[in-house]
Amino acid sequence: MVLHSTRWLALSYFTYFFSYGVFLPFWSVWLTGVGLPPETIGLLLGAGLIARFLGSLLLAPRVADPSRLVFALRLLALLTLLFAVAFWFGQTSAWLLIVMVGFNLFFSPLVPLTDALAGTWQKQITMDYGRVRLWGSLAFVIGSALTGKLVSVFSYQAILVLLSIGVASMLIGMLLRPSVMPQGETRQKEAAGWQAWKTLIFSSWRFLACVSLLQGAHAAYYGFSAIYWQGAGYSASVVGYLWSLGVVAEIVVFALSNKLFRRWGARDLLLLSGAAGILRWSLMAWTTDLPWLIAAQILHCGSFTVCHLAAMRYISARQGSEVIRLQAVYSAVAMGGGIAIMTMFSGFLYQHMQGRMFWIMALVALPALVLRPRVAARPD
Repeated sequence: MVLHSTRWLALSYFTYFFSYGVFLPFWSVWLTGVGLPPETIGLLLGAGLIARFLGSLLLAPRVADPSRLVFALRLLALLTLLFAVAFWFGQTSAWLLIVMVGFNLFFSPLVPLTDALAGTWQKQITMDYGRVRLWGSLAFVIGSALTGKLVSVFSYQAILVLLSIGVASMLIGMLLRPSVMPQGETRQKEAAGWQAWKTLIFSSWRFLACVSLLQGAHAAYYGFSAIYWQGAGYSASVVGYLWSLGVVAEIVVFALSNKLFRRWGARDLLLLSGAAGILRWSLMAWTTDLPWLIAAQILHCGSFTVCHLAAMRYISARQGSEVIRLQAVYSAVAMGGGIAIMTMFSGFLYQHMQGRMFWIMALVALPALVLRPRVAARPD
């Protein structure tokens, strides 16, 4: 069966982010359901995040030929499905650690490689990337809301069922033949010695420290908000709706970012993100009343989205090859390793502090207000 390339791409984004919408908000709920304590859950989630970081860093760059992108995506989807199925065959901590690492290792490179495929196809056919990528964000909302609803009806076991269905659907969709196969010259990786990396890191240490703190402060939310809110008496369906609300707010700000922040520099955006993050985590630590939780979730567009926009603006202001290198460091340090470390720490905090751990997340974000890079990147 042949599918138009833009629809093939939209289906790939949809099935991936549907699966991610099941996994990210609710996997801690599933781990709790199989009887693991919060400290172990934090370690497992942290190990998975480190594996995601390694997968994107080590596996994705190995696909140098654009014509091999579809094959690579199919192979990674197959390996991801095998590890998703492996969750059904054991629930000991050691087994789950192995499976978590394997699942995340192969699941994580799918997005950068799909983005690379989109970039390749944009040179071959007429395609609006924004409209195609929007299906991914929509799928995350659907996945998290549906999972919450089904967990309320069928218990935590619905999470693994939906995850398996989502990953299997992703593989089936990718096995369809796109109408236009990707073509292009082999991408050459630019060599850069340690001195170039060291110079870049030292010149951007304030930026890297700032975004690592702001993004790392989300670890408690990613790992334990679902457990915390269910413990406060909310059903899994309400938890799913709350997560979906955060993503909807994210989509709105991404869509309007050019109008809202055209004249804002990276330094100003980081200040706004830091203030939103401190307010958000303070609200979540202070109360579990639903109106305030709704307000906290809307603030996701400030704590996460504005921070990411600031990072993209700062990085795009660099010159030549520095853009590629700084993007790699940002993804590895702020979006990968930092969140992984904080997730492990959050397991210990939740074990002993419950919801009060969000006060710690507010304190984690606080130094970012001072560490903002002094030289603001020029706005677009």
